[in-house]
Amino acid sequence: MSPDILKLKSSIRNQLRAESKRRAANRAALSVRMCTLLEQQAIWQEAEAVLFYLPAGTEPDIAPLLTKALSEGKTVAIPRYVSEQNYYEARRIKDSEHDVVPGQFSMREPHPGCALVALNQLDLALVPGVGFDLNGCRLGRGQGYYDRLLAQVPGHKCGIAFDWQIVKEIPWEPHDIRLNSILTPTRWHIVVS
Repeated sequence: MSPDILKLKSSIRNQLRAESKRRAANRAALSVRMCTLLEQQAIWQEAEAVLFYLPAGTEPDIAPLLTKALSEGKTVAIPRYVSEQNYYEARRIKDSEHDVVPGQFSMREPHPGCALVALNQLDLALVPGVGFDLNGCRLGRGQGYYDRLLAQVPGHKCGIAFDWQIVKEIPWEPHDIRLNSILTPTRWHIVVS
Protein backbone atom coordinates (compact mmCIF):
# COMPACT_ATOMS: atom_id res chain seq x y z
CA MET A 1 0.00 0.00 0.00
CA SER A 2 1.33 3.41 -0.96
CA PRO A 3 2.13 5.64 2.05
CA ASP A 4 0.23 8.50 0.37
CA ILE A 5 -2.91 6.39 -0.11
CA LEU A 6 -2.64 5.05 3.43
CA LYS A 7 -2.41 8.60 4.78
CA LEU A 8 -5.35 9.79 2.66
CA LYS A 9 -7.52 6.84 3.72
CA SER A 10 -6.66 7.50 7.37
CA SER A 11 -7.59 11.17 7.01
CA ILE A 12 -10.95 10.38 5.38
CA ARG A 13 -11.63 7.69 7.97
CA ASN A 14 -11.00 10.12 10.86
CA GLN A 15 -13.24 12.81 9.32
CA LEU A 16 -16.10 10.37 8.71
CA ARG A 17 -15.88 8.83 12.18
CA ALA A 18 -16.10 12.28 13.75
CA GLU A 19 -19.08 13.16 11.55
CA SER A 20 -20.84 9.90 12.44
CA LYS A 21 -20.46 10.63 16.15
CA ARG A 22 -21.96 14.10 15.65
CA ARG A 23 -24.97 12.64 13.86
CA ALA A 24 -25.62 9.60 16.05
CA ALA A 25 -28.95 10.98 17.34
CA ASN A 26 -30.71 10.38 14.00
CA ARG A 27 -29.37 6.86 13.54
CA ALA A 28 -32.52 4.91 14.44
CA ALA A 29 -34.97 6.82 12.24
CA LEU A 30 -32.59 6.86 9.28
CA SER A 31 -31.89 3.14 9.66
CA VAL A 32 -35.63 2.42 9.43
CA ARG A 33 -35.80 4.43 6.18
CA MET A 34 -32.88 2.43 4.78
CA CYS A 35 -34.52 -0.89 5.62
CA THR A 36 -37.77 0.20 3.96
CA LEU A 37 -35.95 1.31 0.82
CA LEU A 38 -33.98 -1.93 0.54
CA GLU A 39 -37.13 -4.04 0.92
CA GLN A 40 -38.47 -2.37 -2.24
CA GLN A 41 -35.51 -3.51 -4.37
CA ALA A 42 -35.70 -6.59 -6.57
CA ILE A 43 -32.27 -7.76 -5.40
CA TRP A 44 -33.60 -8.00 -1.83
CA GLN A 45 -36.87 -9.64 -2.85
CA GLU A 46 -35.12 -12.28 -4.98
CA ALA A 47 -32.21 -13.04 -2.65
CA GLU A 48 -32.38 -16.42 -0.95
CA ALA A 49 -29.10 -16.21 1.00
CA VAL A 50 -28.03 -12.89 2.53
CA LEU A 51 -24.86 -11.91 4.38
CA PHE A 52 -25.76 -9.41 7.10
CA TYR A 53 -23.61 -7.56 9.58
CA LEU A 54 -24.40 -6.79 13.20
CA PRO A 55 -23.98 -3.03 13.63
CA ALA A 56 -21.37 -1.60 15.93
CA GLY A 57 -21.25 1.93 17.29
CA THR A 58 -22.74 4.39 14.83
CA GLU A 59 -23.27 1.98 11.90
CA PRO A 60 -26.71 1.76 10.28
CA ASP A 61 -28.93 -0.72 12.11
CA ILE A 62 -30.36 -3.25 9.67
CA ALA A 63 -31.61 -5.65 12.37
CA PRO A 64 -35.26 -5.30 11.23
CA LEU A 65 -34.26 -6.70 7.84
CA LEU A 66 -32.46 -9.59 9.49
CA THR A 67 -35.62 -10.45 11.41
CA LYS A 68 -37.70 -10.14 8.24
CA ALA A 69 -35.29 -12.34 6.28
CA LEU A 70 -35.52 -15.04 8.95
CA SER A 71 -39.33 -14.89 8.92
CA GLU A 72 -39.32 -15.19 5.10
CA GLY A 73 -37.14 -18.30 5.21
CA LYS A 74 -34.05 -16.72 3.70
CA THR A 75 -30.66 -18.08 4.67
CA VAL A 76 -29.16 -15.48 7.00
CA ALA A 77 -25.40 -15.45 7.42
CA ILE A 78 -23.20 -13.23 9.59
CA PRO A 79 -19.42 -12.94 9.54
CA ARG A 80 -17.48 -14.67 12.31
CA TYR A 81 -13.79 -13.95 12.88
CA VAL A 82 -11.49 -16.98 12.88
CA SER A 83 -8.42 -15.89 14.83
CA GLU A 84 -6.31 -18.93 13.94
CA GLN A 85 -6.52 -18.06 10.23
CA ASN A 86 -6.96 -14.30 10.66
CA TYR A 87 -10.04 -14.02 8.43
CA TYR A 88 -13.84 -13.93 8.48
CA GLU A 89 -16.12 -16.80 7.55
CA ALA A 90 -19.92 -16.77 7.25
CA ARG A 91 -22.08 -18.62 9.75
CA ARG A 92 -25.82 -19.19 9.47
CA ILE A 93 -28.10 -17.94 12.20
CA LYS A 94 -31.68 -19.01 12.72
CA ASP A 95 -32.42 -16.99 15.86
CA SER A 96 -30.99 -13.48 16.16
CA GLU A 97 -30.96 -13.59 19.97
CA HIS A 98 -29.75 -17.09 20.79
CA ASP A 99 -27.31 -17.64 17.91
CA VAL A 100 -25.31 -14.44 18.54
CA VAL A 101 -22.51 -14.09 21.12
CA PRO A 102 -19.79 -11.52 21.92
CA GLY A 103 -16.86 -12.04 19.56
CA GLN A 104 -13.55 -10.65 18.40
CA PHE A 105 -12.98 -6.87 18.24
CA SER A 106 -15.93 -6.28 20.64
CA MET A 107 -18.32 -7.30 17.85
CA ARG A 108 -21.33 -9.57 18.11
CA GLU A 109 -20.89 -12.73 16.04
CA PRO A 110 -22.60 -16.04 15.39
CA HIS A 111 -22.00 -18.75 17.97
CA PRO A 112 -19.15 -21.05 16.82
CA GLY A 113 -21.65 -23.92 16.67
CA CYS A 114 -23.71 -22.22 13.94
CA ALA A 115 -23.43 -23.87 10.53
CA LEU A 116 -20.92 -22.58 8.00
CA VAL A 117 -22.33 -20.92 4.87
CA ALA A 118 -20.29 -21.16 1.70
CA LEU A 119 -19.50 -17.62 0.58
CA ASN A 120 -20.10 -18.56 -3.05
CA GLN A 121 -23.73 -19.38 -2.15
CA LEU A 122 -24.59 -15.83 -1.07
CA ASP A 123 -26.94 -13.88 -3.35
CA LEU A 124 -26.57 -10.59 -1.49
CA ALA A 125 -24.00 -9.15 0.92
CA LEU A 126 -24.97 -6.12 3.01
CA VAL A 127 -21.69 -4.38 3.69
CA PRO A 128 -20.85 -1.86 6.42
CA GLY A 129 -18.07 0.67 6.11
CA VAL A 130 -16.70 3.93 7.37
CA GLY A 131 -17.20 5.62 4.01
CA PHE A 132 -18.23 4.99 0.41
CA ASP A 133 -18.20 6.68 -2.96
CA LEU A 134 -20.69 6.29 -5.79
CA ASN A 135 -18.16 4.33 -7.86
CA GLY A 136 -18.56 1.39 -5.47
CA CYS A 137 -15.41 2.02 -3.45
CA ARG A 138 -15.59 1.34 0.27
CA LEU A 139 -13.45 2.57 3.13
CA GLY A 140 -13.39 0.03 5.94
CA ARG A 141 -11.64 0.03 9.28
CA GLY A 142 -8.24 -0.46 7.66
CA GLN A 143 -7.39 -4.14 8.18
CA GLY A 144 -8.74 -5.58 4.91
CA TYR A 145 -10.79 -8.34 6.56
CA TYR A 146 -14.01 -7.47 4.76
CA ASP A 147 -12.29 -7.16 1.39
CA ARG A 148 -10.89 -10.68 1.77
CA LEU A 149 -14.36 -11.95 2.69
CA LEU A 150 -16.09 -10.11 -0.17
CA ALA A 151 -13.55 -11.37 -2.70
CA GLN A 152 -15.16 -14.80 -2.31
CA VAL A 153 -18.78 -13.60 -2.65
CA PRO A 154 -19.98 -13.69 -6.27
CA GLY A 155 -23.40 -12.28 -5.36
CA HIS A 156 -24.50 -8.65 -5.26
CA LYS A 157 -22.53 -6.52 -2.80
CA CYS A 158 -24.42 -3.55 -1.34
CA GLY A 159 -22.79 -0.86 0.78
CA ILE A 160 -24.99 0.32 3.66
CA ALA A 161 -24.37 3.95 4.61
CA PHE A 162 -25.84 7.14 5.94
CA ASP A 163 -25.76 10.00 3.44
CA TRP A 164 -22.90 11.74 5.25
CA GLN A 165 -20.75 8.63 4.70
CA ILE A 166 -20.79 9.20 0.94
CA VAL A 167 -17.75 11.14 -0.27
CA LYS A 168 -16.62 12.25 -3.70
CA GLU A 169 -13.84 9.68 -3.97
CA ILE A 170 -12.41 6.87 -1.84
CA PRO A 171 -8.81 5.98 -2.76
CA TRP A 172 -8.89 2.56 -4.42
CA GLU A 173 -6.22 -0.13 -4.66
CA PRO A 174 -6.27 -3.44 -6.56
CA HIS A 175 -7.02 -5.49 -3.42
CA ASP A 176 -10.09 -3.36 -2.58
CA ILE A 177 -13.40 -4.95 -3.58
CA ARG A 178 -15.87 -2.73 -5.43
CA LEU A 179 -19.53 -2.84 -4.52
CA ASN A 180 -22.47 -3.22 -6.90
CA SER A 181 -24.74 -0.75 -5.14
CA ILE A 182 -24.94 1.74 -2.29
CA LEU A 183 -27.99 2.14 -0.05
CA THR A 184 -28.56 5.28 2.01
CA PRO A 185 -31.73 6.56 3.70
CA THR A 186 -32.45 8.70 0.62
CA ARG A 187 -31.31 6.60 -2.34
CA TRP A 188 -30.64 3.25 -3.96
CA HIS A 189 -27.60 3.75 -6.18
CA ILE A 190 -26.53 1.10 -8.69
CA VAL A 191 -22.83 1.34 -9.52
CA VAL A 192 -22.19 1.50 -13.24
CA SER A 193 -19.13 -0.55 -14.15
